[in-house]
Amino acid sequence: MQATIEHLEKIIQNYYRRMESIPEEEYARKPRPDKWSKKEIIGHLIDSAQNNIRRFIVTQYEDLPHIGYVQDPWVAFSDYQHAPSGELVVLWRLLNRQIVRILSGIGPETALRKCIMANGKEYTIEWMAADYCNHLLHHLHQVLELDPIAYP
Repeated sequence: MQATIEHLEKIIQNYYRRMESIPEEEYARKPRPDKWSKKEIIGHLIDSAQNNIRRFIVTQYEDLPHIGYVQDPWVAFSDYQHAPSGELVVLWRLLNRQIVRILSGIGPETALRKCIMANGKEYTIEWMAADYCNHLLHHLHQVLELDPIAYP
């Protein structure tokens, strides 16, 4: 789990400044009416952080909690498109700092506790944390227009 925590810390450190440098108009531009803007992608990452915080905490004290997430309604109802991009970037950073704190307090046995995800499958906290980092990188590379990183 320590390697995943360190990986997340590096993601926050390496990508936060880059995200700050993107102009507001670029964040707001939608590639197509049915596609998310960069603001909405960051919003999706904020939602993902909030949902994973819940997973990482609840899975420590409940047996096999079922915690799903339906991304399109969350992004739409949160209205990220009309939020200042600077606020979104700061919120993303702060939520991820909180995830680092939560994961740092999870011991090896607890890391093996399981949660049921939206697909109905059971995953350990350790797996969810590593998957969370992969998900972050996939979308951050979209936002920053870097080489794509595949994510299932």
